Amino acid sequence: MSILINESTRLIVQGITGRDGSFHTKKMLEYGTKVVGGTTPGKGGTDTLGVPVFNTVADAVKATQANTSIIFVPARFAADAIMEAADAGIALIICISEGVPTLDVVKAHRFVQMKGAMLIGPNCPGLMSPEKSLVGILPGQIFKKGNIGVISRSGTLTYEVVYHLTANGMGQSSAIGMGGDPVVGLYFRELLEMLQNDPDTDAIVMIGEIGGNAEEQAAEYIKKHVTKPVVGFIAGQSAPPGKQMGHAGAIISSGSGTAAEKIAALEAAGVQVAKEPSEIPNILKEKLTK
Repeated sequence: MSILINESTRLIVQGITGRDGSFHTKKMLEYGTKVVGGTTPGKGGTDTLGVPVFNTVADAVKATQANTSIIFVPARFAADAIMEAADAGIALIICISEGVPTLDVVKAHRFVQMKGAMLIGPNCPGLMSPEKSLVGILPGQIFKKGNIGVISRSGTLTYEVVYHLTANGMGQSSAIGMGGDPVVGLYFRELLEMLQNDPDTDAIVMIGEIGGNAEEQAAEYIKKHVTKPVVGFIAGQSAPPGKQMGHAGAIISSGSGTAAEKIAALEAAGVQVAKEPSEIPNILKEKLTK
């Protein structure tokens, strides 16, 4: 089993006729994802890559019974797109869009929660259940089906860690890039709970970065609730205080959010933290053979 997406995921692409939407729709179709529809206002009744296009998410859901949506729209429209999907009954919404204003995300995330749906992102690479479904912009060729769950604040580090795992014969059950903005949907704690409860996940890799306190909260949760081996990596170990590094959420301010603090919290919870991504497979092998 995998978490959040699998062979029965029925996906619609919001912004399917745009440059990024059509490019990644092609990649997801090639991977085997069931892309059942897309939306672009004013282009309902046409099709792109053999996928029917609808004017609204409500129309798409009615016609296709879609349960998942991925969003490729400009940042200023992203919050409305998220709320439109939740209002139409979509259960899982993945927002790829970058640069979405933080207050827009707060509003949209609250609406998603009120509707009983789940949000991943914004500013994220999406998620992957290897050999089952790809919903996002992750490079499918580096993934291999297996028993390691990967959760990450960083897109490119997700790819690097997965590359090392696959090269060492360690496949993945699920990989989720949750995004690096100050406010996003599902975060470490919720995803750790899902992977802990997933019978096909034997161990977890958690990739954090400087800024915020999500890793510290995750460490508390791991200490109390996670019995599977967890290996960590924190990006930004050499970052200077007060400088924003890459992601809007990756900034050390007023003495909190440093790599050292996060590593200490994780180690106190029994998580071994790798110094380099390439060390992760060997640490996992040691933990899984104990």
